[in-house]
Amino acid sequence: MEIRGKLDAIGSQALQDIDAASTLEALENVRVQILGKKGALSEVLKGLGQASAAERPLIGAAANEWKAKIETALSTRKIKLEAVELDAKIARERIDVTLPARKLHRGALHPVTQAAERIIQALGRVGFDVATGPEAETEFLNFEAVNIPKDHPARDMQDTFFLGPGVVLRTHTSAIQMRMMRAQKPPVRVLCLGAVYRCDSDATHSPMFHQVEGLWVDSGSSAPKMSDLKGVLQFFARELFGSSVKIRLRPSYFPFVEPGAEVDVSCFSCGGRGDAGCKVCRGSGWLEILGAGMVHPKLYEIAGYTNGPELTGFAFGIGVERVAMLIHDVPDLRLMFQGDGRFLSQF
Repeated sequence: MEIRGKLDAIGSQALQDIDAASTLEALENVRVQILGKKGALSEVLKGLGQASAAERPLIGAAANEWKAKIETALSTRKIKLEAVELDAKIARERIDVTLPARKLHRGALHPVTQAAERIIQALGRVGFDVATGPEAETEFLNFEAVNIPKDHPARDMQDTFFLGPGVVLRTHTSAIQMRMMRAQKPPVRVLCLGAVYRCDSDATHSPMFHQVEGLWVDSGSSAPKMSDLKGVLQFFARELFGSSVKIRLRPSYFPFVEPGAEVDVSCFSCGGRGDAGCKVCRGSGWLEILGAGMVHPKLYEIAGYTNGPELTGFAFGIGVERVAMLIHDVPDLRLMFQGDGRFLSQF
């Protein structure tokens, strides 16, 4: 009965090991060591052929009895260990409902969008309506129709994105002005808003930026004059930068206006004093913000208007990013387009 003794020893030791197993992994190791194909119980039963015919049934019955006891002990121990691990997991993953909830990230309008809305709101108060047009524009409407001849330097490939013969990405929103003039007779009073494209990129220039151009054309007693242009621009500057700012017009050249002027506003940071330490105006006391002038008579001809002394108009254009940079003191235009949440969250 040597085999029977080995079975008793293996079974007793197995029950002790099962009680000592503290994890499900350790318990599974005990099962494999005892009941696996190469386990202790299987190895003992391989010697069953050496027993006599009378002993074999007794040994087989003892082996089945120990196997049943071991399996019952394994099942009982497994249920206990699973309950212990579940309790530990619940304690480990417990949610403290008294903790503050995570703050949801709230988006905001991009500073360029904010600046565009401020411009539109300000000029909308003096009767300007918003007009838009295609970004892919004909070369004629982008250049010739606004008095930029074929030999003008702005037509150079280094400044303009050409999409194909006679088609460009618009370099300014002046093309929208001509579209509006060709679509309706005076009076015309519109703000032309949109993205424009030029082959230029540095701290103060971007290949894509936004413009707002204003156009006011009328005839007879309602025809606008240079004094009306200055009044509109003065109102516009005070709406954007404060009631104390002043403007000045400096003679300048633009193909689509005659006469033309660069428009400056007094520095709203140093009050126009030109302080040496002023970071906004760098001691000049003035900030250039836009170009303007009276509509060139040739544009009336292209638009199909009957040109006469009673028909006049003015136009002006401003970069939206320029306004946003001035309002928020942003040093580099490229920050506007990098999508950095740390930068955008400030606005």
